[in-house]
Amino acid sequence: MALHTEPFILNIGPVHPSTHGVFRIRATLDGEVIVDIEPVFGYLHRGVEKLAEQRTYTGIIPLTDRMDYITSMSNNLAYVLAVEKLAKVKVPERAEYIRVIMAEMQRICNHLVAAGAFINDCGAFFTPFLYMFREREKLMDLFEMVSGQRLTYNYMRVGGVSQDLPAEFLPALRKFLKEMPAHIAEYERLINDNEIFLARSRMIGILPKELAINCGISGPVARASGVKWDLRKADPYGIYDRFEFDIPTGTVGDANDRYTVRIAEMKQSLRIIEQAVEKIPAGPVISDVPKVLHPPVGEAYGHLEGPKGELGFYLVSDGGIAPYRFHVRPPSLINLTALRQMLIGWKIQDAITIFGSIDITMGEVDR
Repeated sequence: MALHTEPFILNIGPVHPSTHGVFRIRATLDGEVIVDIEPVFGYLHRGVEKLAEQRTYTGIIPLTDRMDYITSMSNNLAYVLAVEKLAKVKVPERAEYIRVIMAEMQRICNHLVAAGAFINDCGAFFTPFLYMFREREKLMDLFEMVSGQRLTYNYMRVGGVSQDLPAEFLPALRKFLKEMPAHIAEYERLINDNEIFLARSRMIGILPKELAINCGISGPVARASGVKWDLRKADPYGIYDRFEFDIPTGTVGDANDRYTVRIAEMKQSLRIIEQAVEKIPAGPVISDVPKVLHPPVGEAYGHLEGPKGELGFYLVSDGGIAPYRFHVRPPSLINLTALRQMLIGWKIQDAITIFGSIDITMGEVDR
């Protein structure tokens, strides 16, 4: 006689250490196997898009810091790119190079957090997480040199950046560039052949290439599935067309590929920063822009290849001091759209590994 079991519902979250924020997965289980899930959002909603419509274009910049606080500098940059397109503002050469340096430093920062937390989610071991935070602290020291802050920077400005690099910045950055490749090699020695990590991540949570494309997935999650798409190459913004770098991709689209792509991207970011440091020119770091902008009536969409994927800002101007409409295309939210398909059929213990491999920040989802 066949054993018949009744499915039951298990709530993971909204306050659970493995959801990396206030997010709830309402999972329907048959024993330990996931047969359906319902993602539940909104616990952190703060109305950033509506708040932005009541502030000046410059006054919105600190709000972007607080969406994905792990990638604050990239948020700043994506937003000012949209405003510059709307207001037709030119950016000085030196500021363009500084922006590239900051954006790639931020990418490394994000991937250190993502990879370290993911290894911990796999139940492998905690040491790599601490090692990765060690290097992240060095980057945060560099961010503090230029902006005075260690997490939410408010550094980008419409037309450039808020201030030039201090004298001690480039020597400290060169030291980091020299040391970091050995640290990445250290992570790989610790992790890549770890039996627990491989058992928990290989062939787990496979995201097929076609599904990734159809869901609009971007960033490392899409590239791990073999989608060779990177806005720095596909639709270059700023001066990214001046740099040589590769686009790492995966072949399987499993949780392990999502980890390895992020490790490979850190190496490419180091490569870009090295080129920018060597070529950075002298000159002003911000163009002559009014303190209170009145962009002409119209609309603009500015986007970039953020650490988590395509981050875009859509702005509508009615000629006033604040945008008539402000809307964000957040990669964390879009990348979550395939979560249901990625989880069904796996066991409950695999859910945490799969979810962690996507790398989201709830401040960006519940903006």
